[in-house]
Order: sequence, then structure tokens, then C-alpha cells
Amino acid sequence: MDTKKTVIVTGFEPFGEHKVNASWSAVQELEKLGLGEDIHLVVKEIPVEYKAVSEILPSLWEQYKPELVVHVGVSGIATSVTLEQCGRNRGYNRLDNCDTCPLSQCCIDGGPDCLMSVIDMDSVCKRVKTCRLGVGFCVSKDAGRYLCDYTYYTSLHLGNRRCAFVHVPPLGKRHTAEGLGQALQAVVTEMLKMLRDQRYHGQEGHRC
Repeated sequence: MDTKKTVIVTGFEPFGEHKVNASWSAVQELEKLGLGEDIHLVVKEIPVEYKAVSEILPSLWEQYKPELVVHVGVSGIATSVTLEQCGRNRGYNRLDNCDTCPLSQCCIDGGPDCLMSVIDMDSVCKRVKTCRLGVGFCVSKDAGRYLCDYTYYTSLHLGNRRCAFVHVPPLGKRHTAEGLGQALQAVVTEMLKMLRDQRYHGQEGHRC
């Protein structure tokens, strides 16, 4: 009997100025590194399209019944690996790669304005900063009202908030795919430890 827990980590396809999306490059490096022998790591590249996200995420949660889902996106203004604490339901009027946006400009009709991950990102950030990976880490409560935020909120809704979102900086002299992959490995490992600690202590995590 396979007792491995499944963790899904996604990155995004290229869009706009990001001809190579650092998020998918970092996720591919994480796939090479793995998360240990007791974790079945599933990676997937997500289209920068609202409709595709709405179709793909429910199937991922249903098919794999994951322990944790971590979505990774690129931020052109980020200089650190940024852990997003919450997703927002409204304000999606920026056009995607298909030049469309939701008619309602929200993720889930009738859903709460904000959903927070059960994972305490401040605690994860403090822990990974001690790893000395040569990458900065910080926490944010605004994932940007584009496909990153849309994906995060949708997944938080589907997975009972057992989800996380990480923004990575663009690739360049300071940040390589390999370095970002190592940072992701450290972040996801700490998130899994925190989830296990929460189960042990019967905690439910953060709420808005």
C-alpha cells in the first residue's frame, strides 16, 4: 500500500513581458530536487487564462486528493520570494492571454471577499530565512488581482484553505532557476511540517 502524501506544485506559462516564466522554471527545478521519499510531487504548468484555471483546478484537487497545493507565480516587481497569506474574490478585470476576464470579475460567485490559507506564512518565512539560501523571503497579503490571485482564491475555496501561493522574482543575475527551485523546496517542506503540526495540535489555521 502506497502511504505517500501527494503535493501539487504549479507554475504559469509565459505572458506579457515574461517570455520565460520564472515560476514554471523554478517549479521544474523543484521537480528535480523533490520533496523527500515520502512525498509524491506532482507539477503542472497552468495557462494564464481564467477559464482554464476554473477547469483545471477542480480536476487536480479531485484526481489527486493532495495533502497540499502550492501555486507559484512570477512578479515583475518582486525582489524576494514572497509568501502570499490570502486570496481575494473580486476585482478581476485585467485581460488574460485570451483577452478575456470573468464577466462577474470575481472568482467564486457568492464567495467571501477574502480567504486565508491555513498556513501561517509569517512563521514559514521566519523558518526559511534561517536556511541561508542566498534568496530573500517576505510575506504579502495582496497577490495582485490577476491570474495569480484568481488561482489562489479558487484553490483555497476548493481545498478548504489547505493551499499556498508563492511569488518569485524574474530570472536574472540575482535569481536563477536553480536558486528559486531550492527556495521553493525549503518553503514547501516547512509548509508540510506546519500542516502536520496543526493536525497534531488540532489547530485550524488563520481566518480572515
